[in-house]
Amino acid sequence: MTSVEICEVSPRDGLQNESVVLSTEVKTELVERAVAAGARRVEAVSFVNPARVPQMADAEAVMATVPRVEGVSYAGLVMNRRGLDRAVEAGVDEINVVVVATDTFCQRNQGRTTAQACDEARALVAAGREAGLFTTVTVGASFGCPFEGEVSFDRLADVLARVADAAPDEVALADTIGVAVPAAVTARLALLDARIAPGTSTRLHLHDTRNTGVANALAGVAAGVDVLDASIGGTGGCPFAPNATGNVATEDLVYTFERSDIATSLSLSGLIEAAKWLEEEIGRRLPGALLHAGTFP
Repeated sequence: MTSVEICEVSPRDGLQNESVVLSTEVKTELVERAVAAGARRVEAVSFVNPARVPQMADAEAVMATVPRVEGVSYAGLVMNRRGLDRAVEAGVDEINVVVVATDTFCQRNQGRTTAQACDEARALVAAGREAGLFTTVTVGASFGCPFEGEVSFDRLADVLARVADAAPDEVALADTIGVAVPAAVTARLALLDARIAPGTSTRLHLHDTRNTGVANALAGVAAGVDVLDASIGGTGGCPFAPNATGNVATEDLVYTFERSDIATSLSLSGLIEAAKWLEEEIGRRLPGALLHAGTFP
């Protein structure tokens, strides 16, 4: 049977674009529910400027209260050395460093060009490795940009070559604005595989903006991707991308995978219950399909 690892990103990417700012206690409970449902990698927090992303202002408090369970790894998003120092002090197991594939989006997201972000990523990966952390570099807007449109193969290849020079443990392709289709996933994962060092983990971060998230995830598994990001309830979105909507819902992926003989470590019933709870806490209808339709049979 095929298997795939799912990284639960609802506590970080799932909440960062919500208008409501949840309490530290609710965020911790979300992490607890994800872990209870079988999540073994959780992107729990983001160490970014709280003035720009107030939903993530309590990162240290969240990390101080998450359950420390054997085999569970917690990641924090970092953008600069200050963020890395905060992450190390807070006790994360992993860091995720973002490089956006287009200059316009990268300037809006990080205040620097893509080339400058790649240089910063190289330094952060080296420092993270020295601190004993697992390191991921995520290439945002790998499939399309809200400001520049299509991202060419040549452009993505150049960015991936720069990222590969940093030698992270893992490289992720992010469909930040949900424009990818399965053929693009297959082709761009092949491009990634050709440019990273042997043994580097590959990861796919999908948004379901145009209802292609589950199909893209299946294409990723067929192409041999190691890890898929997903978010309970389908929450999520980038604060710096117009009309950004949620990640592919974790429970929708697990339902599809279970009925396709693809194994995960996750409990579908536990995920659906967590999604129902999160919908109540956020106070709006969440986009996940299984949350509303239920499982079958």
